[in-house]
Amino acid sequence: MVSQSALERVELAGQDGAASAAPRIKLAVKDLTISYGKAAALKDVNLEIREHEIFGIIGPANAGKTSFLKAVNRMDVFNTGMHVAGEIRFNGLDTRHLKNVYALRSRIGVVFPLPVGLPMTVYENVALSPRLRGIKNKAELDVIVQRCLTRAALWDEVKDRLHALGSLLSGGQQQRLTIARALSQEPDLLMLDEFSIAVDPVTTMRIEDVLKELRREVTIILVTNLVQQARRLADRTAFFLNGECVEVGVTEDLFTGEVKDRRTRDYVEGRFG
Repeated sequence: MVSQSALERVELAGQDGAASAAPRIKLAVKDLTISYGKAAALKDVNLEIREHEIFGIIGPANAGKTSFLKAVNRMDVFNTGMHVAGEIRFNGLDTRHLKNVYALRSRIGVVFPLPVGLPMTVYENVALSPRLRGIKNKAELDVIVQRCLTRAALWDEVKDRLHALGSLLSGGQQQRLTIARALSQEPDLLMLDEFSIAVDPVTTMRIEDVLKELRREVTIILVTNLVQQARRLADRTAFFLNGECVEVGVTEDLFTGEVKDRRTRDYVEGRFG
């Protein structure tokens, strides 16, 4: 008999099948409501995120964007005051009923607004996740570390100091190191929460170029307060406001086409927020 945890790992990794004309849904959210005590952060959110797209989420502070990411990755288990209701399906599996939360998180990489480097070398920052998966062979780890650092546009800058502390890198390099570390999990879904808040414009553009390449391999959720960044990167975008998902649509349409809600146009044109 196959254990539930083993079955979850298979299902979370997705299933290969015949090509379909319709894009596959990587993440489906239905009636998602999040509250902290009596205060609601999100109310009745419904949306679908397609495989291999960059899905943007924009909105002012306190719109519920970060809470959405926390719910997707089951981070509410660390916050006893955070209550999540509704349905979140990842690769068709209802994540709210998973017993093996760690299997879920192994398929979802997260990059936070400020670089969170582990107190270890550049090499070990990236090699940690593969080691935890049971990979011990140094030659195999070397390949993984180089591949992930290259995909994060960092290899050429750090290849001669892999055994220096990651905390000694510049802010922009540390942020790219967190991306490399997230990629070392071999995720199906990569979530970035305001990744450019602490990095310079040149580094921001380099990371944006990385994300455009990565969309061939993973699905990306990009939370950003920079509406022009969403316009540059996202295939489709959701606008969150005061805990409500006001509108979801093709990104360029939100900027140039007819929008369903006037508040969307006001926000993307800078009239508030």
